[in-house]
Amino acid sequence: MSYLLNAFSMLIGLAFDAVVALLVLRLLAEACRVDFNNPLSQFVYRTTNPVLAPIRRVVPNWRRINIAALLLAWLAVVLKQLLLFGLLGVMPHPLGLLLLGLAKLLDFVLVFYLIVIFGWSLLSMFAPDQRQPLLRLASSLVEPLLRPLQGRLVVGSIDFAPMAVMLALLLARMLISAPLMDLGARLALGG
Repeated sequence: MSYLLNAFSMLIGLAFDAVVALLVLRLLAEACRVDFNNPLSQFVYRTTNPVLAPIRRVVPNWRRINIAALLLAWLAVVLKQLLLFGLLGVMPHPLGLLLLGLAKLLDFVLVFYLIVIFGWSLLSMFAPDQRQPLLRLASSLVEPLLRPLQGRLVVGSIDFAPMAVMLALLLARMLISAPLMDLGARLALGG
């Protein structure tokens, strides 16, 4: 791949990943019932609502899962993969492209949670102001994953629940999303 194609693929990746991050954050914020008065929650809501509001009229939520945000995030990942294949001059098989998009979205969510849990753990070690918007948002997102293990993996005064959840997320990346991505890539390339 030439240097110019590398630059284009990086820019395409960054642009689509920013869109997917906003949609995934909206999806997770609604699922975890993040405080709407948080300025970061309001930013995510205001940014994504113009696109999601018309779709939500047709595709309603299921329980607390914003299906419209999930669908748009998946379509954004599929379009990103299609553009990246296009840069290589390859027309992927549609079924493989859809599966690859699903696997990449799953991997994106797993990596997103790894980063949020790591950042939240790091911030909580320094005992920052609990009213800080980023910490409140991260706490709301992390709490449902840590709740089953909280207080059970404490050694001394250190809680190892975040480390156990991060290990589970890493294993999910290796055992679920990586094989799905391989299968999707093989199907997309006609293999």
